[in-house]
Amino acid sequence: MLQTLRVRNLALVEDITVEFQPGLNVITGETGAGKSVLIGALGLLLGERGDKSLIRSGSDQCAAEAVFQLHEPAAIDAILEEAGLPVCENGLLVVRRTLAAAGGGRNMVNDSPATLQILKKIGERLVDMHGPYDHQSLLNTEFQLDVLDAFGHLRDTRSAYAETYGQWRQLEARRKELQGVSDADAARQMELLGYQKKEIEEAAPVEGEDEAVAREQNAVAHAQRILELAGGIRDALVEGENSVFAGMAVVQKALGELAGVVEEAKAWREEARSLAVQAQELHETVDRYVRHIEGDPGRLQWLETRMAVYHRLKRKYGATIPEILAHLDRVRSQLEDLENRGQRLAEVDVRIATARREVDRAGMALGKARRQAAAKLGKVIASELRDLGFPHGVFSVQLASAEPGPSGMDAIEFVFAPNAGEPARSLRAIASSGEISRVMLAVKSVLTAHDSIPVLVFDEIDANVGGVMGNAIGRKLASVGEHHQVLCITHLPQVAVHGGAHYAVVKELAANRTRTRIVALEGEQRVEEVARMLGGRDLTSVTVKHAREMLTRR
Repeated sequence: MLQTLRVRNLALVEDITVEFQPGLNVITGETGAGKSVLIGALGLLLGERGDKSLIRSGSDQCAAEAVFQLHEPAAIDAILEEAGLPVCENGLLVVRRTLAAAGGGRNMVNDSPATLQILKKIGERLVDMHGPYDHQSLLNTEFQLDVLDAFGHLRDTRSAYAETYGQWRQLEARRKELQGVSDADAARQMELLGYQKKEIEEAAPVEGEDEAVAREQNAVAHAQRILELAGGIRDALVEGENSVFAGMAVVQKALGELAGVVEEAKAWREEARSLAVQAQELHETVDRYVRHIEGDPGRLQWLETRMAVYHRLKRKYGATIPEILAHLDRVRSQLEDLENRGQRLAEVDVRIATARREVDRAGMALGKARRQAAAKLGKVIASELRDLGFPHGVFSVQLASAEPGPSGMDAIEFVFAPNAGEPARSLRAIASSGEISRVMLAVKSVLTAHDSIPVLVFDEIDANVGGVMGNAIGRKLASVGEHHQVLCITHLPQVAVHGGAHYAVVKELAANRTRTRIVALEGEQRVEEVARMLGGRDLTSVTVKHAREMLTRR
């Protein structure tokens, strides 16, 4: 569940913290008070795009923070581990996000930097947000298929179909690619590819050789100076009359005599011996290196020519030798395709036929499973709608065969008859947004039993719904809240009274600035808020009494 939400300097909000409760949490307040800012802040935390226009005037940044207490954190932990982020300790997940007026911002998950993509992945697992206009998505056939597949637990069956469909489409694209080249174009391409193949093969690039050639070229080009410096180093270390090695021999002899008098000189003599050995080893290392240094003009010319070859290949075919060799592999493959176009087309046609049979098989399996789930889904949604003011409503999910597409081989239609005696019609033919909103709530109520998303957010789902239906919606939201945490912004007192927790968003003037604050309501405060929702600012004994009765009867 969402345990805590804190918002700072976002729109009208200066600094508020909300401690949410399990079950149904209702949020009320006058229009323009800033109720939707809370939902907007939660959206930012779950990966929605944001910009500096959201920052409260006069502030250099805005921030939002959410603390989730997860009863089953395994799925979230898997996302975090894959991203290299700390997992949830004792099921606690902390998400923070800031937006700066100067541009940019920070995303943090469990106190570690995270990307927006990670926030989105987490959000898809934690929160299902439904806004005042989202009911329009119910008219989208892709959304309807998603609902049916979620209800029928058909994710694996659909994924299996999608994989075969993707392979079939790739082969179709391959066939189109082979067919789309004319003989003249093929000849031109083969000439160009043949030139590239010949140039790279004759150069015979070897991985790592370019670096070795560069090192040797540098050494040969500066051979004389290297030999001069190396000679001086060898003389100074060992070979010269006043070399380090000769000097350390004198030191060792003196320390040997001193050791007979001073005990510590024995250790000093060992150090001197070690220095002499190091000087000799360094001399040998330098000597081995310069033995291979030659100032051969012919060798230098070859090295420079070889480096020029590598520079040309890198300029034309890739920045590194592996990239050049990869380009050569592609060229060979393309040449082979062009040289054997007829054979390739025949091979692709055989594979396309096989892939299409697999698509049909997977599509029919998915369609069969969908038809079994569709009958059940229609019945349970109709049952939910009876609780939402449609006692005689009829709802069904109709499927028809269709050509293969990314989502299957089925055309879907949600069909609804709100009242007895009326013909069932497509949801798209229903004009009332209030009816569509209730259908959406029924769908959400059904799906909550089939998904593991712990938090559901409804922003004014009761828009365009009257008070009588508000009671039904409130009861349904409370019922959903028995299995999920629900956050609901509402203008209807009939919905608000069903909340297990009630919060009022208030806009006030302080120090000549408008700001929003939120108050957890209990007792008489809640009665007064419900009364305000019933009758406006001027409370009367009648509205207060009515409010108290509504809270008692809920």
